[in-house]
Order: sequence, then C-alpha cells, then structure tokens
Amino acid sequence: MGPQTHQTARYTLATTGRHEAQASSGLVVATGTGATGWCRSLWLEHHSPLRLPGPTDPGLAWFVREAWPSPATGTSYTEGLLGDDALRLRVESENVVVFGDGMEADRLDLTWGQSLTVARSPHHLHLVV
Repeated sequence: MGPQTHQTARYTLATTGRHEAQASSGLVVATGTGATGWCRSLWLEHHSPLRLPGPTDPGLAWFVREAWPSPATGTSYTEGLLGDDALRLRVESENVVVFGDGMEADRLDLTWGQSLTVARSPHHLHLVV
C-alpha cells in the first residue's frame, strides 16, 4: 500500500489496542512465502527483532516504509506480526494504491476516507514435494 506517485501517503494505522496517524511512502505486508524480498529488505533496514514467518507459517509480517515524523504523524508503530488480529488503515490522502507481488497495474485505488483491512486468510499454502 502506498501513494501512486511513490511520494508520501497519509493514513491512520491500527491493530487491536493500538493506532497511530502516519505519513510514509507505504506499507508492505508479507506472507511467509513473500518474506524473502521487499519484506526482508525492510526487516533488515529496521534492524527488527521480529521473527519473519516461514513459508508454511500462517502469520503475516508488516513494515512501514520510510515513516515521516511530524506534529501530526508518528513513527513509533512501524512493524508487526499478524496472527488472529487485523491491520486496518484509514486513508487520509489522495491516490493511494494497494497491489500484490509488485503488480502495480493490478491494483485497488483508494482515496481520502476509505479503509483497508488486512488479515490472515483461512486458506493456507500447501507445499508439494
């Protein structure tokens, strides 16, 4: 999730019991199979103590990209793991896009006042050997 122009998006980020108004260049959420690319890069950049999910783990990892502190926005809630809870974003800017696996052309367009909820799916990956 991020601004279509790859500049700055404003939103409120929330999970159970915690929320923060933020301005950043976006947010990356990854499954265990997706925790090796962009997500891993953010994990390393954050010097994160979180354990990234493995390929068959049901959880999700999330990281905020380049959070900007200001009098109205914070930078204290920039990473986490999702188990049974959900990550909710309320968009507070224009031209925010949501896409998966780097396929920006196949996206959802969000604008001021719209919300996005990301949660773990009841369906899981089954590896075939």
